[in-house]
Amino acid sequence: MELRFYGANCLVFITRQTRVVVDDNLNELGSKTVLKADDIAVYTNQHSLPLKPVKLVIDGPGEYEVSGVSIQGVGARSFIDEPNQKNATLYKLLIDDIRILITGHIFPELSDNELESIGAVDILCIPVGGNGYTMDSIGALGLIKKIEPKLIIPTHYAYKSLHYPVPQQSLEDVLKNIGMEPKETIQKLKIKPNDLLIDNTQLIIVEPISLSNDQDK
Repeated sequence: MELRFYGANCLVFITRQTRVVVDDNLNELGSKTVLKADDIAVYTNQHSLPLKPVKLVIDGPGEYEVSGVSIQGVGARSFIDEPNQKNATLYKLLIDDIRILITGHIFPELSDNELESIGAVDILCIPVGGNGYTMDSIGALGLIKKIEPKLIIPTHYAYKSLHYPVPQQSLEDVLKNIGMEPKETIQKLKIKPNDLLIDNTQLIIVEPISLSNDQDK
């Protein structure tokens, strides 16, 4: 499996059979869509229609099985929801025997039932930009301690080519607050289950891909 990051909360997971594209709202932030025909488009929050036709749109709780990928959507309180609301969906993906959790912009206090539904996680992809828009580094750190993933991929921090409706913290500031040193900074994460046979949680920085330099286009 290969993981690519395009800034904001947009992640692309590539397998031999398909691509899973998460939260591609890049056109609303001053960039361009990365969706292609036959992609599986996954959205954690309310969204506009994809700009291109796709194989499947997943935007709510439920269990889905498509092109060798298992996707479980769990309803959750979004960061701006009232306590009794659940307008967001977090997703657990099973790709090539690797368990990936995509939180999106959820309120970081998950219930015991939600944590039980999530279960064990190998890779946690979590926004950290804060400022009332999404989780900040403190909220993210609390959730990391509860989930105890093998790898952490931070998303949704300030990036020069994207224009957020609410300014986001820089990755440099987030790393200072979170108190974790990145194991490595890479352009794309290529990983197999055997790579996750580690004893401690590791922070990996996957650099956002500039669309003008994206070799996949």
